[in-house]
Amino acid sequence: MKRQTAWLGILAFLLGTTLFTNSLAHMQAATGVISGQILDTTGAVIAGATVTVKNEATGVQRSATTDQNGNYTFPNLPPGSYQIAVDAPGFQKLVMEGVKVEPGQIFQQTSKLYPGSATDVVEVLGEAVSNRTIVIGQRASSGVLIAGKPRKRKTKSAQLARVQAANPPMNTESYDRIEENPFLAAKVNPLSTFSIDVDTASYSNLRRFISNNTLPPADAVRIEEMMNYFTYDYPEPKPHEAFSASVEVAECPWKTEHRLVRVGLRGKEIQISKRPPSNLVFLLDVSGSMDEENKLPLVKESLRLLVEQLDARDRVSIVVYAGASGLVLPPTTGDRQEVILKAIEDLSPGGSTNGAEGIELAYQQAQEHFVKGGINRVILATDGDFNVGITDQGALTRLIEKKAKTGVFLTVLGFGMGNYKDSTMEKLADKGNGNYAYIDRLKEARKVLVEQMSGTLQTIAKDVKIQIEFNPAQVTAYRLIGYENRMLAAEDFNDDAKDAGDIGAGHRVTALYEVVPAGVKIELPKVDKLKYQKESSPKHAKVSPELLTLKLRYKQPSERKSQLLEIPVTDNGKTFASASADFKFAAAVAEFGMLLRESKQAGSANLDTVLKLAEAGRGYDPQGLRGEFLEMARQAQKLWQEKQARVEEKQPQ
Repeated sequence: MKRQTAWLGILAFLLGTTLFTNSLAHMQAATGVISGQILDTTGAVIAGATVTVKNEATGVQRSATTDQNGNYTFPNLPPGSYQIAVDAPGFQKLVMEGVKVEPGQIFQQTSKLYPGSATDVVEVLGEAVSNRTIVIGQRASSGVLIAGKPRKRKTKSAQLARVQAANPPMNTESYDRIEENPFLAAKVNPLSTFSIDVDTASYSNLRRFISNNTLPPADAVRIEEMMNYFTYDYPEPKPHEAFSASVEVAECPWKTEHRLVRVGLRGKEIQISKRPPSNLVFLLDVSGSMDEENKLPLVKESLRLLVEQLDARDRVSIVVYAGASGLVLPPTTGDRQEVILKAIEDLSPGGSTNGAEGIELAYQQAQEHFVKGGINRVILATDGDFNVGITDQGALTRLIEKKAKTGVFLTVLGFGMGNYKDSTMEKLADKGNGNYAYIDRLKEARKVLVEQMSGTLQTIAKDVKIQIEFNPAQVTAYRLIGYENRMLAAEDFNDDAKDAGDIGAGHRVTALYEVVPAGVKIELPKVDKLKYQKESSPKHAKVSPELLTLKLRYKQPSERKSQLLEIPVTDNGKTFASASADFKFAAAVAEFGMLLRESKQAGSANLDTVLKLAEAGRGYDPQGLRGEFLEMARQAQKLWQEKQARVEEKQPQ
């Protein structure tokens, strides 16, 4: 009897399980699933983002947060049309309308969030959602809401998009050729002289290439701009000094028998509340070549960020140029932001590019409203593709050089791709007593125009030159890493008429030298013996334990006579492992640049060691920029491996 009861119990359990399974299958067949992954525009996952799905018709609303891999899932959703909303700190809110949930099917979506304010809303409507992958940076939307205000966008038809995809425009980007600095014998060339550079354009431009799954051209890689993209913990300047200077020496990671010397400058900080009044002229390229989402629309959003930082102390003028130039906004105080922003928003692209005419008008405005003791600056936003009027680089740079003597400084902001003229932009900033940044995304605009506003706008030292004298008793040879287009003759160091780089408030400047210690062999180019004088010899050098002497010259922004700083440096034999985190990270960035440039001086450098060095030097990274560098290096490693595989496939077996 007990055995029969047991069998009946088992039978009931199996029958119940079957009924439950059938019921579950029926329920799943009657509902659908929404799942996906949230990434940023570099492809990095965003954990902790809030995702909400809502069906207005049925009243269904559910929320979840993305896991450590950026994933989320909503099972058992009744069929219908849903809205998906994604919120993440530091990014624009994403709202996707018209997501269709079908019975027994999974809607899977990968979404990329565009950096920006949490109050910014990007709406993606209708067919754009069905693409299953949305890159907000490419603006697949029909409307964008910023701070609650609707802003219209021009959208391309699907047919036009297909035609453009099938017939991509010719790439006419231009970069100046870079000839890498060679090793120089210290006994023949004991002096190394160069102009400092605080530009960062090369780094963000490289990021644009790599995020688009393309390795950059070698001539786009300026190692000094890569290093100077990052903030390093250099000592604060002493009171009444424009900047501090420091030097660290340790083992060179890609050639351990060599030494690596890091020179660091740090400009004095100036609080935003204490900055002087500004006279700003926005010089904006509105030619037809700017009619792309990553050009004029991004220019508008970038300048909005800057305008929101201004107040009644400031004045803004807006000059635009295309086939002709014009003043679209006379000087307007910064507390009238709605007037300035409307003038920016109303701009539309069209026509050819007469940049020289715009430059003339912009500097005219800046000079007419010059603020003595204040910030007087032209901010040029363009892709650099000048094609009418004065178009050659020589004439353009001479024009800018002439205008720089008026006391008006220049900021160059580069935008776009395909026809980007980096070589022109970099020269204009160089000759215009200015700085140069490439804006590839709104987050970069925030970094340059908000977080580093004082450094971008306010110059604290101009014509800053560095000269290092190497002690041939301690140094066989040396080479400066980067700064190839900033080299100066030794006699230029003491020539106050010679133009050089400028430092803004709070700016950090980094330079690296690779040094071959005395006694370490290196092959150097041979020269014939001198006929009319004796060659110098290390044994005749002054007996000193000093490795080198660092000398700096700079001028106050309103002065013509330079000041001199001099710092002797000894090498205490520090290993790379005992170097500071900043030293390690700067070395990793330099090594990455050498690999991208395919440098002949890269020694044992490889992308695995770049990642190890960068991880060791990551340190405190509140803005995530060093972490982003690691992700970019990993992506470059994949691209490099794919490139090598293609090369091997083409080789005969």
